[in-house]
Amino acid sequence: MYKFLLFLLFAPLAAAQTLRLAAAADLQPVLPPILQEFEAKTGIHVDASYQSSATLTTQIQNGAPFDLFMAADLSFPQRVIASGLADSEQPVTYARGTLVLWTRNDSPFPQLSVDTLRDPALKTVAIANAEHAPYGRAAEASLKSLGLYDQLKPKFVVAENIAQTAQYVDSGNSQIGLISLTSALSERLQSNGHYVVMPRDSYPAILQGAVVLKNSANRTAAHQLLDFLLSPAVQKKLAARGLESPH
Repeated sequence: MYKFLLFLLFAPLAAAQTLRLAAAADLQPVLPPILQEFEAKTGIHVDASYQSSATLTTQIQNGAPFDLFMAADLSFPQRVIASGLADSEQPVTYARGTLVLWTRNDSPFPQLSVDTLRDPALKTVAIANAEHAPYGRAAEASLKSLGLYDQLKPKFVVAENIAQTAQYVDSGNSQIGLISLTSALSERLQSNGHYVVMPRDSYPAILQGAVVLKNSANRTAAHQLLDFLLSPAVQKKLAARGLESPH
């Protein structure tokens, strides 16, 4: 009887499931409460690693044991697919990101606008590394479209990913920054600064894609999480945090 009671006590722990999620850095301000909601509904815990999409792609290609990869664009999941490491032939588009220009409330630019990028008083601009971060690519594309890239390039403070870009400008290491709307809508950055949305037609759409990894031992649960993220209720919550529905 004693052994049976111990089995009943610890059986739920043994059955508990953990998903390993490789998540783009722009998701760090957005996903935690949604993942907690998913766990409350399903009992499945999600252990998320937030880094640049390029870094996560390299880790996956080198055998990192992730179950689900949520990138900040479609190209990096497509690389995983091309490597034969995904269980599908196309990434699932789960959101559309938005690029914004952000500055601290105590910066020299209280009346922030796109024209601030032309201000001679501007000395530093935080931007994500375009080779590693899709938002960095979008930022470069936007500046080139606006005819500002060449004059601003010497002023770049380059970060590894979009979360670090936001940290650079929030800490005052850069006067302004081109960051994700997800970062700008985080509690800290809403309190510390203000933003303007970059012109939508100045950069390609930031469509964010996900793939379930073929070698995952938790593929069913990974698809369950992906379906949860695509549900209308969760899509509405993502939109409120800066990630629009892709459709």
